[in-house]
Amino acid sequence: MSVRNAVVLIVVLELLSAALAISHFGYTLEGLLAVTRYSGRLSLAIFSIIFILLPVHDQRLSAVLSSHYFLVFAIAHGIHLLQLLGFVYLSGNELIPIRLAGGFLAYAFIFAMPVIHHYTKTGKVSDQKFRWAQSVYLYYVWFIFFMSYLPRVQGKLPNVGGNYSEFVVLLCWVCALLGMKLPALIFPSKRTGTP
Repeated sequence: MSVRNAVVLIVVLELLSAALAISHFGYTLEGLLAVTRYSGRLSLAIFSIIFILLPVHDQRLSAVLSSHYFLVFAIAHGIHLLQLLGFVYLSGNELIPIRLAGGFLAYAFIFAMPVIHHYTKTGKVSDQKFRWAQSVYLYYVWFIFFMSYLPRVQGKLPNVGGNYSEFVVLLCWVCALLGMKLPALIFPSKRTGTP
């Protein structure tokens, strides 16, 4: 898939998820929260594809999300960030400093990785440094998704919308992602995952 088609697809899916949220909750603060929540789930779906397929199946990943898969995810999660910031501003919710710091670092990784990927393709970053950056990126962003759903399941984030069963399913999915990755960690392939 071309990067243009992948970005168009992401934008269409974001608009459809926003339309679905608004049709259920209306043009309200609860509707904006639902838009944000649905967008986060779309981001999780895209990240799941990247997490499962890298580093061994990078050619398959390029076919599904384009060869600029890190950029595609950064755009999708950037849209989610804008929606989240809009909701936080309009709702007046207090931000939790430790969650804010963790999220900021995750977004820094998410927005830096397309640049690192591009520099690796052009020879400005070595394959070894890229593999290191890719591993840190994958497992840190995975950890942030895990920490997004764990407190919801524990009931520690009461004003996030959604229901308990959704949170359990999403937390189980995030845990399953790591489970799918364990064989590759235990029995590493000869493929390096370089671009």
